[in-house]
Amino acid sequence: MNHRTRLDWMFLWCCLLRYSYLRLEKICLKAALKAVPGFGWAMQVACFVFIQRRWDTDKKHLENMLDYFCDIREPLQLLLFPEGTDLTENTRSKSDAFAAENSLPKFEYVLHPRTTGFTFIVEKLRKGDNLDAVHDITVAYPKNIPQTERHLILGLFPREIHFHVRRYPVASLPSSSSDLEAWCRERWAEKEARLREFYSSQPRAFDREGVARVPPCKSELRVTLIKVASLLYWSSFIALCFTGLWLWAPFRLYFLVTVGVYVAQQKLVGGLELLELACHRYWTSTTTNVREKTKVVDGKMK
Repeated sequence: MNHRTRLDWMFLWCCLLRYSYLRLEKICLKAALKAVPGFGWAMQVACFVFIQRRWDTDKKHLENMLDYFCDIREPLQLLLFPEGTDLTENTRSKSDAFAAENSLPKFEYVLHPRTTGFTFIVEKLRKGDNLDAVHDITVAYPKNIPQTERHLILGLFPREIHFHVRRYPVASLPSSSSDLEAWCRERWAEKEARLREFYSSQPRAFDREGVARVPPCKSELRVTLIKVASLLYWSSFIALCFTGLWLWAPFRLYFLVTVGVYVAQQKLVGGLELLELACHRYWTSTTTNVREKTKVVDGKMK
């Protein structure tokens, strides 16, 4: 997916709520976000993939996480932003400099993608038989563009969000790393052309008829019920937390212990997702050793 704003991943949830399964979503994002109290801890629990954006460090971590996902055989939707950051004047100038150094065209509506991580992830998931398709998603905002969290705090939510989605089955993807990198760059060139046409035409839309080509897998009634349930739950949860902190000493103690545990485990282990990974490795190795010993004993008895 292209990274137009810092909030694209959040707005994509609205699309996934209707057309896919939001509970399967995991995001590949920068490691600094895991330290955000509450929100970052929840992403650790959900086993999001945190990267330092330094390939010598990230390669081994990505390999471990992807091996884990392939090993547990759970359905996975992994959201990638190959651009590495959102589109701003500063990041566009850096992208233009990269384009000039590598004899590439300059882009106005997207940044040049970093293809190393993308190709590594595709090859790793494909090797682990845990990849059925790559969905190429282009996001656009026809009316107002909320670039940062500050816009949401001020109530400047996007009035419309448009998604263009194309599915590429794994069988249609190139087999070699170099061809995969070229394939990714081609998709970004298409995004640039698609977005240029989107923002230069009226009405602004990927489909001139303004109608989604793919019907949602959930009815609008079900989506509305999910929204209402979520609003009631989180409103009640937040109100209960503040009430508990204000009125009950045991609740304040529980809150302090919880915060202490999350902070301590991140300092000692690096995050709950790494602790989960370590536990999986331990139980896998223990199970393997038990099986090998059982085979040896059975062989001696025979």
